[in-house]
Amino acid sequence: PLGVGSAAAAAPRPPSPGADTHTHTRTAARRGPVPASPRAQGPEAAMSLLSGALPALRLYCIGLAVALHQLLRRLRPGGPPAPVYPTQNGNVAIVTGGAKGIGYHTVKHLARLGMHVILAGNDESEGQEAVRKIKEETVNEKVEFLHCDLASMKSIRQFVQQFREKNCPLHVLVNNAGVMLVPERKTEDGFEEHFGLNYLGHFLLTNLLLETLKQSGTRSRNARVITVSSATHYVGRLHLNDLQSRCSYSPHGAYAQSKLALVLFTYRLQHLMTAGGSHVTANVVDPGVVNTELYKHVCWATKVVKWMTAWLFFKTPEEGAFTSIYAAVSPELEGVGGIYLYNEQRTKSTDVSYDEELQRRLWTESCKMTRISDVGSRDL
Repeated sequence: PLGVGSAAAAAPRPPSPGADTHTHTRTAARRGPVPASPRAQGPEAAMSLLSGALPALRLYCIGLAVALHQLLRRLRPGGPPAPVYPTQNGNVAIVTGGAKGIGYHTVKHLARLGMHVILAGNDESEGQEAVRKIKEETVNEKVEFLHCDLASMKSIRQFVQQFREKNCPLHVLVNNAGVMLVPERKTEDGFEEHFGLNYLGHFLLTNLLLETLKQSGTRSRNARVITVSSATHYVGRLHLNDLQSRCSYSPHGAYAQSKLALVLFTYRLQHLMTAGGSHVTANVVDPGVVNTELYKHVCWATKVVKWMTAWLFFKTPEEGAFTSIYAAVSPELEGVGGIYLYNEQRTKSTDVSYDEELQRRLWTESCKMTRISDVGSRDL
């Protein structure tokens, strides 16, 4: 895609690429709801209702389209054989939100390949239980849990410090964790939760680990950053003047915006890595519509529909992890960065995601929010 570093030209978008519901597990502590704003009345109330309904309508339409696409794909006879990936002995990976859903199966697959995998999450007991199960299933003792609350910049910095103290390389970073459709509330640092946890937390984490990734990557084997977005980014709107959704909050709009921000971030990161000659690639993956716990904040009617249809239309969490695994270890992607992947295939993301100026401006604003040096305001 245009201006995305070493990426090859993106393939035409298939019918309704991957959908929102990816099972990245939430890694933030629960935050209290922010005070409700005064109720609007008359025409103002009608406009407010409409502005809140449109993001939801767009999100559910894209989700339905992807679910139908998944069903048609499932009904096709045969299918490609399961991929066989090379062993990863000696390589180190970090996976955020690895205690449940897609993240759990991502950790398990990487561990089966022999990787030393660090599961980053905010729930100690849940994380340790996931580690125990994965060790038992994979017979790989190099799986461990480290606390990291992506809704807290302090926690992210502490996690990175703990990792650095291990004096080990980092070959793969999977930015998988996230929340979906949560009520209006803020992170520990005062950011709208979808934007703060899904996007900004991963932005900071990646930047703090970037030097280690650069040192670990080589010309023949690049280090890899894999960021999990979703098809909801196609209907996302990035409001640079209101990234916190203060003017008009919609959980659907806020979620879609965070997913679009992740795509823009990935492309800008790849541009910077290529410009600086670093042996690091960055790609974004779309797991599709996956049956996970992320749906706990949807309305009861949606929960009923999901309960009745998930077995037919939704991917399992293990299936949802396939594209993340492909991006992390496939030899086909060696040295390839700045691409959007769905069903292990290159796919075109939304047109606005290729806007280099928007990528740069979001990066610069994100650096200000996280209080880190803005190396992205210029080419390295």
